[in-house]
Amino acid sequence: MRIGTGDTIAAVATPPGEGGIGIIRVSGPLAFPIAARIFQRARNAPWGNPPGKTVFESHRIYFGAIRDPQTGEVLDRALLLTFRAPHSYTGEDVVEFSCHGSPFLLQRVLKLIWQEGARPAQPGEFTQRAFLNGKLDLAQAEAVADLVRARTESQLRAALYLHEGVLSRTVRQLNEGLLALLAEVEATIDFAEEIGELDREAFAQRLEELIDRLTGLLQRAQAGRLLREGVRIAIVGRPNVGKSSLLNALLGEERAIVTPIPGTTRDLIEEAFQIQGVPIVVLDTAGLRENPDPVEQLGIERTRRAIEHADLLLVVMDLGEGLTHADRVLLAMLPAEKPRLYVWNKADLVPESTPLPALDSAMVRVSALTGEGLPTLCEAILQAVNLSGVGEESLMLTHQRHVQAVEEARQHLISALQATHSALPPDIIAVDLRAAWLALGTITGETVDEELVNRIFRDFCIGK
Repeated sequence: MRIGTGDTIAAVATPPGEGGIGIIRVSGPLAFPIAARIFQRARNAPWGNPPGKTVFESHRIYFGAIRDPQTGEVLDRALLLTFRAPHSYTGEDVVEFSCHGSPFLLQRVLKLIWQEGARPAQPGEFTQRAFLNGKLDLAQAEAVADLVRARTESQLRAALYLHEGVLSRTVRQLNEGLLALLAEVEATIDFAEEIGELDREAFAQRLEELIDRLTGLLQRAQAGRLLREGVRIAIVGRPNVGKSSLLNALLGEERAIVTPIPGTTRDLIEEAFQIQGVPIVVLDTAGLRENPDPVEQLGIERTRRAIEHADLLLVVMDLGEGLTHADRVLLAMLPAEKPRLYVWNKADLVPESTPLPALDSAMVRVSALTGEGLPTLCEAILQAVNLSGVGEESLMLTHQRHVQAVEEARQHLISALQATHSALPPDIIAVDLRAAWLALGTITGETVDEELVNRIFRDFCIGK
């Protein structure tokens, strides 16, 4: 059902700064009346029809002038795009003015539109209206923001996957199964004498199938999060093993200062790049060693925080020196549960036949100077975070909000399964089934509250 808000909003829909074209979007009941007052179609003469005399059809592009109806001043020659409700992005009447891309000009036109009865749009308000009017569900609306922010191929794929409604369809299928189970339970509550008791064995089997599907979604959620947010990698090691050189080699540019003096890196250096379209955020950290000087100690504290928040550690060591006492001290300082790759650097200084010291994790032989082993390292990074050859199914749960909703639903279904096995009353089973349905419904917005909706759209950019 279409929901009207009653007011008309307007905002610049293109990014800040100069450009060839700037677009101003207007949505609401006054969109067409405002366009009729300020836009004059071009016919034969420079501006043939006076403002206010033109009836605009839907889904048309008109060429003309934007003119102040009070003063008659022409602000710009522009295109007008028209979309009548409900066949528009927001589900309301929408017009878009394609002007020249001067920020000053766009603000003048926007102020004129506001003077004619529109108000400034809030961040994400156009997409919020699309959601309220049933043009998008909540998961698809979130994908709009992801599309705007996408910086890599994998982020774009994840956003498109969500926007096409793949997750939404999966959630609806799961909820249809839940509602069928809930209806069966409630029927045995209301009509026990007519239809008999609940077949708990068959019912438990169907519950287990739903739990397995939710578990499968959650198992792939980590990969989806990393694809959307990027893999955070901390390069760690004792001083002067080539951490900064490795960073420069991965980036393909001289980003970090490299000297033979130990302890050169005193602060974190954070840079972004891609491996096979996967976004990577890499941090070059201060060298970890015993008895650092006071200034170096500050850098080491920041290194420890970086390690704590990293998805993967690249532990760099000098292949020419082998596994030293200082390396062993460093390894003892690292959290045991944190995924890691051992990177044996300076391979160009030793014979190719030199064996790698035995350690209990994946190891890669590289030379940050010559580039030897870098392709192998990049592939090992993706394998270490389970993103090597990642399939489309891993793009399903890319938002933490979705993960929490699926986990909550899963826990309620586990409780319902336990109640079924324990021969507890059907009323108790029904409570957990209904809670699971409500949890999953928050993903698409079917059961979401207004506060959550407003919080989601506040993260959008103005004009979208």
